[in-house]
Amino acid sequence: MKRKSFLKTSAIAVAGALVAPLTSCTPTPKIKTMRTNWAGNYTYKAENLHQPKTVEEVQALVKKLGQQKALGSCHCFNDIADSPLNQISTANLNQVVAIDEKAKTVTVEAGARYGQFAQELDQKGYALHNLASLPHISVAGACATATHGSGVTNGNLATAVSAIEMVTPSGELINLSRKNNSTEFAGAVVGLGALGIVTKVTLDLQDTFQVRQDLFQDLPLQSLQDNFEAIMSSGYSVSLFTDWQKKLVSQIWVKRKVDAETKDLGADFYGAKAATKNLHPITSLSAENCTDQMGVPGPWYERLPHFKMGFTPSSGKELQAEYFVPRENAVEAILALEKKGDLIYPQLMISEIRSIAADDFWMSPAYQRDCVAIHFTWKQHTKEVTALLPMIEAELAPFQVRPHWGKLFTMAPQVLHERYPKYGDFIKLVKQFDPEGKLRNAYLDLNIYES
Repeated sequence: MKRKSFLKTSAIAVAGALVAPLTSCTPTPKIKTMRTNWAGNYTYKAENLHQPKTVEEVQALVKKLGQQKALGSCHCFNDIADSPLNQISTANLNQVVAIDEKAKTVTVEAGARYGQFAQELDQKGYALHNLASLPHISVAGACATATHGSGVTNGNLATAVSAIEMVTPSGELINLSRKNNSTEFAGAVVGLGALGIVTKVTLDLQDTFQVRQDLFQDLPLQSLQDNFEAIMSSGYSVSLFTDWQKKLVSQIWVKRKVDAETKDLGADFYGAKAATKNLHPITSLSAENCTDQMGVPGPWYERLPHFKMGFTPSSGKELQAEYFVPRENAVEAILALEKKGDLIYPQLMISEIRSIAADDFWMSPAYQRDCVAIHFTWKQHTKEVTALLPMIEAELAPFQVRPHWGKLFTMAPQVLHERYPKYGDFIKLVKQFDPEGKLRNAYLDLNIYES
């Protein structure tokens, strides 16, 4: 969570019509070098990195290569995006393709990062329904792993997807949409990279809106227990931060849409005191790179993330794990972990608790149930953290816990399969799209494919 070195990113201009593709279909040279994910905790084992610049180049590579995997913004903390042989980066596929004002959608290339085009959407009068805490993640990668923001009525980022364009392992370019391919679409959007290489994503838009965020400190755990639903429903997006110590929630971030009826929340919020200055989620760190707080209104893209759009972490010396439980069991789950606080705290940087509305994507942790996600940002002590995860998973097991696919977990494959009612259908779909197993890797072999 400590992010002192930030690099400015440039915004991509939103085009009102289709951007003409480059004509070259010559696959780009493969690159052999040691590469890691952004946190540096995982070194990719793929022998070759391919960096196509057009969809046609992606098709040629996919058809030509054997074992392969798409690589997005490298934000996952495990080997989900690795391959024994080839990675196909979507970094050069990063343009906004079109805004359809009639359908109220935007189509972007798979490697586009939310922070690159959100400002231009806003300038045209549009918004996405939600954003993650970090805006530099790629659209296709975020959706494929069910990455999310917060809000009791807000689904994860994938719920904005209305269509995807994908290169299948045979090299065929296909389109799946919510309207025309409802069954395959439900299985493919949160597809874990198992069905093909996504090249374009179409997202639903809404009218732009302003947001203010008000922060409060030191919420008594008993008050959270007594008022959990009211607290989590007090804003459009609400986050709780805790280090599991002193029976306190250290911070509450309440993000509310601004309209004529929006009022100040006052100095006391269920026993928590209003912050008097901007805060970093880890209170001891500088809030310089955090989005503006203190109730100052701003556009949705400058308030829904916790960190500013104009900056990208150059690296994050941390580990992450996250677990989803039904919202109805959230308080019990939080209290179960609070009892283990003294074991968790020595390896912890901060925990965040958020709410996610139910969806219908087969492999989404929020599949057909409103959820609360309990997130852990750990110190980069891999051995110690790995030893803690089974204890946390055991505490959350009574609540049918599901892990975040892109973060660290140790749950047994058979347990994972049991937690997903549509697991069997997903496996059938994967084998239909990839009968030769070109997209298989160690992660999918362990966690998804049946032994």
